[in-house]
Amino acid sequence: MPTVFIPALLKELAEGAETVEIEGSTVREVVENLEAKFPGIRQRLCQGEELRSGLTVAVEGKVSPLGLMKKVSENSEVHFLPAIGGG
Repeated sequence: MPTVFIPALLKELAEGAETVEIEGSTVREVVENLEAKFPGIRQRLCQGEELRSGLTVAVEGKVSPLGLMKKVSENSEVHFLPAIGGG
């Protein structure tokens, strides 16, 4: 199962866990399964059908522009990170 690294601000919703193994073949499925296990986490990660503005996802250490559509494998590491802007 993919391993999700829980952001510090969401640990209270995940019973203090730093990482969780959760099923899913896409980031969207991972988020839905996180929500089933830890109600309220989806609302903090998503706005409608997209990741919240200012949030990005990294799978296997690579930030993905695909957001919730990004595929994950059984051994993937998934991180939700603040989006970094600049100029």
